[in-house]
Amino acid sequence: MNSVKQHNIIIVGGGAAGLALASQLGRRFKRTKAVIVTLIDQQLTHIWKPLLHEVAAGSFDPNVNEISFLAQARRCGFRFRLGALSAIDRKKKQIILAPIFDDKEELLSKERHISYDTLVIAVGSVSNDFGVPGVSDHCLYLDTTQQAENFHKRLVQTYTQIFSSDNSIEERKLDIAIIGAGATGVELAAQLRQIADLLDSYMDISEQSVSISVRIIEGADRILPALPEYLSSATTKQLKKLEIEIYTGETVTEVTPDTVHTKSGKQFPSNISVWAAGIKAPDLLQNSDGLEQNRINQLSVTSTLQTTLDENIFAIGDCASCEWEDGKFIPPRAQSAHQQATLLARSIRLKIKGEPLLEFKYRDYGSLVSLGSYSTVGNLMGNAIKNVRIEGVVARIVYLSLYKMHQVSLFGYMRTALFTLSNIFRRSVHPEIKLH
Repeated sequence: MNSVKQHNIIIVGGGAAGLALASQLGRRFKRTKAVIVTLIDQQLTHIWKPLLHEVAAGSFDPNVNEISFLAQARRCGFRFRLGALSAIDRKKKQIILAPIFDDKEELLSKERHISYDTLVIAVGSVSNDFGVPGVSDHCLYLDTTQQAENFHKRLVQTYTQIFSSDNSIEERKLDIAIIGAGATGVELAAQLRQIADLLDSYMDISEQSVSISVRIIEGADRILPALPEYLSSATTKQLKKLEIEIYTGETVTEVTPDTVHTKSGKQFPSNISVWAAGIKAPDLLQNSDGLEQNRINQLSVTSTLQTTLDENIFAIGDCASCEWEDGKFIPPRAQSAHQQATLLARSIRLKIKGEPLLEFKYRDYGSLVSLGSYSTVGNLMGNAIKNVRIEGVVARIVYLSLYKMHQVSLFGYMRTALFTLSNIFRRSVHPEIKLH
């Protein structure tokens, strides 16, 4: 009896692109032993990255909303391995996972070598501090759930310290500096203003208050520099209504424990500094056995999402550099990651059959920026509409639907509806923000 050779698909990274791809392929090959789909991530759970600013502010509880990789693997039919990519050996068609240690630096798992037939790199992106002095030591980041929770812990502890001090009302002030006015920085600022308003509502109960000042510092001449100018203008108007201070054209040159310094000589006091000024692919991709990369570590890919030097290795999401049109490259957004995952799920099935792969064509459906409960602004694009500007309730509904679409890709319509219903009931009995 002839044994059927298994085709091993290894997906490294359980973010929006990687988890969606693993779920789709897992469901497709669930009933066959000829194809094995394995997802690898250094965490045990998944949170949709565009929601990390809400985790940081305390308005989104990750313990309630996180997705277990093991549970999703069992449900969809793929395998899951805990680990971090250390290197790629293209000649042996293997990836090497770094050893795992516990909090006491005791070894939990040795270095492992895992063979692949098809490898997909979907490790996302991390903050790029551009080597600015003091950033790595004194700034917080929002790249992972743990970092977002660290920010929230720091926020609560700093607020409590100032709140409980014997200082005068004028001296009870919490300064937060957000460096970078992309979507993450802007959405975090609005979310923190919402939290500040809620904390102010407790003043009658505690007979004390803390003044919270939120500043956005951006090197470009406007906020949201990567988005259309009218979105920047509309968002700036809304942020000013919320009394969020905006400083554009200010390049940060140094960050100290309590001050942010800029090239113009300005010094901004800061109890908490957040760096959201740029991204790059993780440094671990520098050990990719010679695969072509750009200056921010992204793997260069062709129109079929295959790396330029190895047809058996694909890259999708923020860690991939894929040309779009007119010399531009596909932007690092959740919508592009989902589009790539959907196409690659089909292409890998064609690859296994020995058929030609599909070419990826990015479709920009617009951009949305959430300002918490205050407002949402954006534009919609597509085949039926050229470019429609939206604000307020309509924009908020569309923004929320993006997360629901992500959940549908993972769970299907019925389970997503049940999750939504359970969250509605949960919010009716839980506080609006976490203060612990």
